[in-house]
Amino acid sequence: MFGGVVRKLTRLFAVVLLLSSAVVVVVVPGSELRVRVRLADGLITEEVLEADSERDSISLEFKQGDGTLVTFVADFKQDVKIFRALILGELERGQNQYQALCFVTRLNRNEIIPSESMARLRQKNPQAIRLAEERRGLEQLTMSAAVNLSRAWQLSSHIHNMCSEAREAIYTREADVKYWLEKGVDGSMFEVLPQTTELPGLQPCHSAKDLWQPCLCTYNLRLEWYPCLLKYCRSRDSAGKGTSYKCGIKSCSKGYHFTYFVPQKQLCLWDEET
Repeated sequence: MFGGVVRKLTRLFAVVLLLSSAVVVVVVPGSELRVRVRLADGLITEEVLEADSERDSISLEFKQGDGTLVTFVADFKQDVKIFRALILGELERGQNQYQALCFVTRLNRNEIIPSESMARLRQKNPQAIRLAEERRGLEQLTMSAAVNLSRAWQLSSHIHNMCSEAREAIYTREADVKYWLEKGVDGSMFEVLPQTTELPGLQPCHSAKDLWQPCLCTYNLRLEWYPCLLKYCRSRDSAGKGTSYKCGIKSCSKGYHFTYFVPQKQLCLWDEET
């Protein structure tokens, strides 16, 4: 009995990592990390990062300066990542209180640290304002297909919970659809959206004059701070043999530019000429 307790305590306190010069210690899986981050517009926001080792997933959530709530989930079991934006609506222009968007794409290796490593992070100075060590380039994504929410569990169990409010606005890429179809996913889950080749008059929403006109909408978001890589240090044992061990994390910032079809400009009011 006591041996099991000792082993658990040993696992709990065995690992020490560094987070932007702040000490990070092992905490129980599923723990929450709150990080103060400076956004591109200079405002300070609080990011909430959670890791679920059992489901092998990581979530990140924060509020932008305009009130938009952004949520990101990395599902390592299914190699899927999900972006959700809850955008405050313009009530005076006939919109609902908020508008939900979901973008689902393939999760590539080494985009973010593993869930087990995330679950161990804890910062020593929670009042510090973090800046990412590496600012990665803007990724352009053409979301040419819609995802059926009722069948999306085949891609990831997280989609239903995250995107239920964006039922008619869940988008993905043609390249990702092809990849998932080769993996055996049911093709009826996807619907190809109209493209400029099919609708020659289709134009960017910021150029459209009629609020009820179909157009190509764009939406930008940026994950301002997240642990993207593990750092490894080298040491030598008593016999002089070189070994490596985890000694910290590297933080990154990355922007995403989504382009997708909407049946009416009313669903894309933020994408207007100023």
